Amino acid sequence: MGGLLKKILLVDLFQALWVTFRNQNPKYIYTEQYPTERPRIAERFRGAPRLNINPDTNETLCISCNLCALACPENLIVVTSVRNEQTRRKDLTTFTYDLSRCMFCGLCEDACPVDALELTQDFELASYTREGGIWESADARGGTSTDTVHVGGMWVQWGPDRRKEHQERGVHNCRALYRD
Repeated sequence: MGGLLKKILLVDLFQALWVTFRNQNPKYIYTEQYPTERPRIAERFRGAPRLNINPDTNETLCISCNLCALACPENLIVVTSVRNEQTRRKDLTTFTYDLSRCMFCGLCEDACPVDALELTQDFELASYTREGGIWESADARGGTSTDTVHVGGMWVQWGPDRRKEHQERGVHNCRALYRD
């Protein structure tokens, strides 16, 4: 009889509403104003990948060893290279990273012997197309330098001098590729 009376009077509903309204006190509410105020990111957060470049020579640090691609459990990284007969080492031709399926485990970063690949703290990776999640270096485009990257269907510069220009054009998801 007591259970039927509780169901009729909706006692459980009012108890749940009391818990909700009790926690609606303004002193307990914390709202981040996201676009204007950047959220604090944990120090060990793993976000967008970045292929580091040597500031002296403006070339990528990647030695085309393919260890990052072998370490990736999802097979998202494709590294292609060409043997340079003069220097007797491999030169990177393309570096493709598929972010659309990446789980940001960091195994590719750990496998790199020269710290060429790094997971940054950038978390803004949204794109309007599926192709926007596939990042590739522009080395295969007729011998262009390693400081351009294909992001979301567009080729963009990697340098800090081009950051403002790309942000004005609306290319926000390539911010992780810039090195300050």
